[in-house]
Amino acid sequence: MTEKHWNIEVNVVEDEVNTTAQAILTMPTGEEHIGIGNARRNPSDRPVAVIGDELAVGRALADLSGRLLGQGARDVARVSGHGSEATGRGW
Repeated sequence: MTEKHWNIEVNVVEDEVNTTAQAILTMPTGEEHIGIGNARRNPSDRPVAVIGDELAVGRALADLSGRLLGQGARDVARVSGHGSEATGRGW
């Protein structure tokens, strides 16, 4: 059995209202997959920075997940010759 470890770097930038997160997965091949997430505090809410961080990072990871699933489906279609109909779920 082969064990692999992938690391995701998460960067967060925030101001008083907006938080943006970027989740970066660098593949062993050097290819990068990047997910982006944003959160915006309602001006009438009291500022709690960790909430914006959680939402922005969660959204960045969800975006990254979707991008990886899409890339996997395209790779399955490419190697199997089944065109764009492959979903990657058969693997």
